[in-house]
Amino acid sequence: MYYESFLQMKKVLGQLIGWLDKAEAHAKEKSFDPSLFAGFRLAPDQLAFARQIQVACDTAKLGASRLTGKEAPSQADTEQSLDELRARVRSVITYLDGYSEKDFERSSTVSVTQPRWEGKVMTGKDYFFEHVQPNFYFHAAHAYAILRHNGVPIGKRDYLGALTQRLP
Repeated sequence: MYYESFLQMKKVLGQLIGWLDKAEAHAKEKSFDPSLFAGFRLAPDQLAFARQIQVACDTAKLGASRLTGKEAPSQADTEQSLDELRARVRSVITYLDGYSEKDFERSSTVSVTQPRWEGKVMTGKDYFFEHVQPNFYFHAAHAYAILRHNGVPIGKRDYLGALTQRLP
């Protein structure tokens, strides 16, 4: 289940690359610098677009790392252009490609902590369901919403991507 969930996060990250492509095309069509998207936000107290993507990427990457004990690469959070954001997303997809179902076998019972939790811990199961999944989709959805709010022609199919539909 954990492995499949990270595969879905990887799929959403792949969709996000398509959103960035459409954002760049939109900016060129409207004659503005596509790098402006990095600072866009829906509300003054909300994280900017670039930070939404960084947090979504970190949540997927660090979630997999903390549940499996594998080391995650450090990233500086300095992206300011759509190309840099694409590279960030691609690097996380590549990182997630390094996992197998076997890596997640004991994920439910591992003990997870973070420095900001001030010594508190969660089981892997609780960490995944209460933090990783909701946090990843929260930030991915906000990145999507910021682009939509700013006129980028993306829709639900751009968010969902290809489905595994087949004829019965």
